[in-house]
Amino acid sequence: MLESRIIEIDGTFVGTVIMETDRVTQRFYATHDSVRAFHNRTLRGPDDLARQVARLYRRSHVARTATPVVK
Repeated sequence: MLESRIIEIDGTFVGTVIMETDRVTQRFYATHDSVRAFHNRTLRGPDDLARQVARLYRRSHVARTATPVVK
């Protein structure tokens, strides 16, 4: 691992992006269950991975906090 950066979304630590030895490929290490689907995924874009993880986390968070309407 050459370098890494923490991914924190809305104040919640969800994982780390790790730069591979080719200095282009990024690997995501998930620490939060809501983004477990992205664990160990690799991408070559600059911030694509963080953006996708944020989208998945927020979608999961909204689904958990939504309350059904009772009539």
